[in-house]
Amino acid sequence: MSAWLSILSDLFLLLVGIGILLLIGLYVRDVTQTRDAVLRNYPVIGHFRYIFSTLGEFFRQYFFAMDREEMPFNRAERQWIEHASKDNSTTVAFGSTRSLEIRGTPIFENCAFPLLDEQKRPPATVTVGEGWCRTPYSNNSIINISAMSYGAISRPAVRALSAGAKLAGCWLNTGEGGLSTWHLEGGGDIVFQFGTAKYGVRNAQGHLSTERLREVTAHDTVRMVEIKLSQGAKPGKGGILPGEKVTQEIAQIRGIPAGQPSISPNRHPDINDIGELIDMIERVRDIGGKPTGIKFVAGGMEWVHELFEEINRRGLGSAPDFITLDSGDGGTGAAPMTLMDHVGLPIRESLPLLVDALDAHGLRQRIRVVTSGKLVNPAGVAWALCTGADFVNSARGFMFALGCIQSLRCHRNTCPTGITTHDPRLQKGLDPADKAVKVANYVAQITGAVEIIAHSCGVPEPRALERKHVRLVQENGKSIRMSELYPRVVS
Repeated sequence: MSAWLSILSDLFLLLVGIGILLLIGLYVRDVTQTRDAVLRNYPVIGHFRYIFSTLGEFFRQYFFAMDREEMPFNRAERQWIEHASKDNSTTVAFGSTRSLEIRGTPIFENCAFPLLDEQKRPPATVTVGEGWCRTPYSNNSIINISAMSYGAISRPAVRALSAGAKLAGCWLNTGEGGLSTWHLEGGGDIVFQFGTAKYGVRNAQGHLSTERLREVTAHDTVRMVEIKLSQGAKPGKGGILPGEKVTQEIAQIRGIPAGQPSISPNRHPDINDIGELIDMIERVRDIGGKPTGIKFVAGGMEWVHELFEEINRRGLGSAPDFITLDSGDGGTGAAPMTLMDHVGLPIRESLPLLVDALDAHGLRQRIRVVTSGKLVNPAGVAWALCTGADFVNSARGFMFALGCIQSLRCHRNTCPTGITTHDPRLQKGLDPADKAVKVANYVAQITGAVEIIAHSCGVPEPRALERKHVRLVQENGKSIRMSELYPRVVS
């Protein structure tokens, strides 16, 4: 008996030793790989996330959330982006888990004779500012990287987005935090944004500096300039960057003290009315020679009609070259819940109103429309194109492509995937080279899927989609053509 006990004891110790060696090997593998930030930052134990996620697919009724229940983005949406960014198949089986009876759900009208492969075309190229500025900008990308400031997101995240934009042929919006070397590093197209604090282009008094703006727009890859009036998550309140995220480098780029919270004014102090807004647009365009636009989240549309009336009075040269319309449910790292939940129109309502206003004033061909706000999947992008947008921006879609797991730690500097933190220990999990490829894959998959929708509707490319091609589910569960809900009447 004692011999058997000795053998069993030795076998147990051998198995324990093998287990320890396997754990050591797994630890080394996790900390040296670059494809998964969670595993690199949390070696070994990070695998439990994927174990639990996988189990959740088979035992959904025993877990808290079903595929379509989570907010602000559900499991089905996140998994589509994850598969797309890895260039894996996005095909699913056994039917849709999305309810087709929820109000506002888009349903696209497929035609009896969809286009053959030889009849299909890539997305049409759209030119911004042609005839109105010294250096107009042309691009055919239907999905682009929305505003995320360096500071709100980390250095490796900016580097990955910059390189990914170059690979994908889309643009990267800097956000209001200024232009850094990391934005320029990848060589992709850049939309430079400045907000109410004029970060990156401000003088000592916080006003717009002609010299600094000229320096920024002198870069060949800076293609357009965007003046941010407001954003969806916090209309009427300026940007917020906690002090722990204001590093010495970020402070220098923004022109503010390091270690102190970066809080922008709630509006531009030097823009008090529509006339001064138009003056600012013309000044910025004259300094840089690049297409210049404005970004805002819509509340009432009265001021928009007043803006368009004043443009027509002054002449088309006074118009912004583009308008970026954000959604009232837009995302950000830090915003008061009251503003995020209750202020600003969602894009489903405001986008058709904006396009209709441009039509009514005869400005639709002069002013290009960019839109953003939870448009992270092909159906959302296709809906925006049907409604009348020229381009779609996404921030959170690209955050998911970088590896975001929606841990909701954006404002605490403790992001576990290294995207919204300046903690070097957490940043090391985000490899810019690997994530740049995922960014490009996401763009390609979105574009390909929207092309499929367009071809199913009988048009050769995505920008040929119109409101008649999409139906929206109403309160009674039945759908109605968007062209009947919002008929476009061109002036």
